[in-house]
Amino acid sequence: MILACQNITKSYAENVVLKNVNFHIEKNDKCGIVGINGAGKTTLLRVILGEEEADSGNVVVSRDVRMGYLSQTQDTELDNTIYGAMQEAKKYILEMEERLRQLEKEMEGKTEQELAPILEAYNRLSTAYDRENGYAYESEITGVIAGLGFAEADYDRPIESLSGGQKMRVALGRLLLSHPDIIILDEPTNHLDMKSISWLESFLASYPGAVIVVSHDRYFIDKVTNKIIEIDQGVSEVYNGSYSYYSHEKAKRRQAKLNAYYKQQAEIQHEQEVIAKLKQFNREKSIKRAESREKKLDKIEVLDKPTEERTDMRLRLEPNTESGEDVLLVEELSKSYGDNLLFEHLGMDIKRGEKVALIGGNGTGKTTILKLIARLLPKDAGNVTLGSRVRIGYFDQEHHDLNPNKTIFDEMSDSFPDLNNTKIRNVLAAFLFTGEDVFKMVGDLSGGERGRLSLAKLMLSPANFLVLDEPTNHLDIPSKEILEDALSAYTGTVLYVSHDRYFINKTATRILELRSKVLTNYKGNYDYYEEKKDEAFGVQHPDLTSSNASGVDAQSETNTKSEGRMEYEAKKQSYAEQRKKENAIRRVENAIEKNEQEMSEIEEKLNDPANGTNMELLMELSSKKEEIEAALEKLYSEWEELQS
Repeated sequence: MILACQNITKSYAENVVLKNVNFHIEKNDKCGIVGINGAGKTTLLRVILGEEEADSGNVVVSRDVRMGYLSQTQDTELDNTIYGAMQEAKKYILEMEERLRQLEKEMEGKTEQELAPILEAYNRLSTAYDRENGYAYESEITGVIAGLGFAEADYDRPIESLSGGQKMRVALGRLLLSHPDIIILDEPTNHLDMKSISWLESFLASYPGAVIVVSHDRYFIDKVTNKIIEIDQGVSEVYNGSYSYYSHEKAKRRQAKLNAYYKQQAEIQHEQEVIAKLKQFNREKSIKRAESREKKLDKIEVLDKPTEERTDMRLRLEPNTESGEDVLLVEELSKSYGDNLLFEHLGMDIKRGEKVALIGGNGTGKTTILKLIARLLPKDAGNVTLGSRVRIGYFDQEHHDLNPNKTIFDEMSDSFPDLNNTKIRNVLAAFLFTGEDVFKMVGDLSGGERGRLSLAKLMLSPANFLVLDEPTNHLDIPSKEILEDALSAYTGTVLYVSHDRYFINKTATRILELRSKVLTNYKGNYDYYEEKKDEAFGVQHPDLTSSNASGVDAQSETNTKSEGRMEYEAKKQSYAEQRKKENAIRRVENAIEKNEQEMSEIEEKLNDPANGTNMELLMELSSKKEEIEAALEKLYSEWEELQS
């Protein structure tokens, strides 16, 4: 163990962000921290780094462990070139190299006795230099520079001339080259293209140290991590596996907690009914039994019902009218901006019901293609033909369809004048705009809020062909999952651009990659694309032969019938056992009622003054009463056992 968080609690005024957070990190752990926006992930990183102090709890770090941190607001102002800045991260290697050269000079002309201590120092330093990969540090630097998307021509570019995103990439490269024992990254993929992200995944997965990463890029987390720490309502829970394992296991854990909650609630209700029935028997022994059960019931630790998940935002996309089979045909499409030729002679053919992801490097023209299809830009050449009854709904990542000078409510009511106020408010509430929030100015909204508003407008549109440009931008993971479910269930057609590979993997039935001004078709999701991307255009997995397919179907049908029969027999047996139990309960209750009635009659005779001198009768009645009490004791026990 090289790092442990022990009962970390942190509040800001009345807002408790972290509550008794507990986890530990081993030497080679690759750990992802997940949670909704505002869950406290970045706060937790700052507490680990000592930039903020926890209200209570401890962060324990092993001796001599070095941590390297890349924040979302990294200081990227460096007076250096790209290569020079990267080289600075290897300053300790350069210093070792310089010292080795000094020692080599000191060896010249020395006697054997004078040479011994110098040679010993040289050997120690040389071993350390070798251990730190000193002989290959230059190739390591060039590998990191290339991996982060810079060309050799960029080596001498001044840092001050770079964009904000490029500066962040340089900062990331410097951190990776410094080889800390624990790499801590806060949203590291925000400024990387897919190629660079893929390189970073490989680098971190094989890194000989620990990694802690906060990211909304689920595919990235899935590829890199072997441990997930979820922060939910300030509380941490650890999942020892990848993001896919976490997603599956979280659902299982929640269902298990929900099942336990409902089971306990049913047991409590049943116990209350048993207590009420015992009290109805209205005998001293039955009332004592009821009181005993009440005491046990009061001692039960009642389980809390697990919080509902993803119930706030309710997104259902469904076209009003069905399009024809042929939705879109693009032929010989070309577009340039001045001397910059984005692409030419592009073609694509999209059928009804397809979910097509358009991917490619930054600046290749993906958004331009969407705008040409949506007829928001003029094409230079080619044809864009929509099929019969096709109606486009366009989602703009810049949200130019929204008027910043309107309120949220006015934006909706002006766009859909036929809707009454109640309908508009209901739709907005489904996208988390409630109460006075609907009167916020659009210009004051965050990126995520503008995205939700655009999705709300899209839901009300009559579109059956959705053209979406980066629909998951600024959405947290639960909101992305809601959108994934909605698009997967959507019966219309979708063409979208996205850098969210997990989103693509979940929703795409086909991928079009724009690379080197050419569109390449992959008939599968992102995992299929990853497998086939370096092969020739159009390579597909062979289909099963019809004979094999029919054999599988026949076996499947046989299995289904067999499982159905077994399920029927099991239900039949369960119903029979239930009827038998109900009959037994009725039999015992009737016997209790009969004995209680007889007991009442005996007690009435025992208390009758007319029988006060008849000793023989009183003895007979007392004996009979004891027999009935014993029988009732046995009947009550049998009844309680049947009720359990």
